[in-house]
Amino acid sequence: MADVCAGLARVADGIEKELMRTLVTGGAGFLGAALANRMVKEGHTVLALDDLTAGDPRRLSSDVLLTRGDVRDVPKLWTLLQGVDCVYHLAARVRVPESIHYPSDYNAVNVGGTVAVMEAMRDTGVRRVVFASSGALYGEQAHQPIRERQLPNPNSPYGVSKVAAEYYLATLGTLYNIETVSLRVFNAYGPSQDLPPSYPPVIPQLLKQAQTGGSLVIFGEGAQTRDFVFLDDVVDALVAAATATDVNRAVINIGSGREISINDLADCVARVSGKQISVIHNQGQEGGVSRLVADVGLAQDLLGWAPHTELEDGLRLTLERDRRFQ
Repeated sequence: MADVCAGLARVADGIEKELMRTLVTGGAGFLGAALANRMVKEGHTVLALDDLTAGDPRRLSSDVLLTRGDVRDVPKLWTLLQGVDCVYHLAARVRVPESIHYPSDYNAVNVGGTVAVMEAMRDTGVRRVVFASSGALYGEQAHQPIRERQLPNPNSPYGVSKVAAEYYLATLGTLYNIETVSLRVFNAYGPSQDLPPSYPPVIPQLLKQAQTGGSLVIFGEGAQTRDFVFLDDVVDALVAAATATDVNRAVINIGSGREISINDLADCVARVSGKQISVIHNQGQEGGVSRLVADVGLAQDLLGWAPHTELEDGLRLTLERDRRFQ
């Protein structure tokens, strides 16, 4: 792996580190910005590509070299990939309900963008990509916690787009001699997570309602469970995947390994925030899959990674760091 992601060596606090030049697609997004900021803080050179439809450049350190552009623009990728050791491919459209209404857009960006990145990497000789896939591709599964060997069963165009992107990644990686690692991230949350007016993620929506005294509509009975993993833990996994050995073609779950119902999550937010949340159940609309929790044993084995942030601690950190909730 040293020949793939070798960078400049330096000594800091007596520890020699490998420095890299990386490209983060979707680099001004929720996950991308957190990753880019961590990487530059550690001394790496980080280029970020984002079309800024959802990304916000204010999230980024001034040391991150941001370019505005479409991830499907191969000539632009050629320019950005010069001298890059490793690509983090995070650019995607990510809202499951939205994907049901706009499946062609999700296919174009999530699948087409992945193919474009692989073509440009082939042309410029970049030899490793870490891909942010999603636990949403599993859909309804009888066996929980979910292991990577279980067959995907996506129930949305978003989930389908992640399955297709993984297949393209593995196939083109083999054809072009590019090392690929796919991290199936479950429900990530943390400071600066997008809070759009339509289809907002559940945790920032709950935190907002706790602060404003509004009501939260929960689809179904609220008994459906999800695996929420804190942003810092996800970034740790992404960083580890860039230099891990023996992970070529690996698909790896990244989650907390614990599940919580949406009803219990609302109670947890109320405890942490010290405020009550009014919950309305919409029984006329399904709440998605009944259970979704990751088995994270493979991440420990291949990346030496494990989640460290308990849900209540992560919620407190989000409240402390995110000005929108203060």
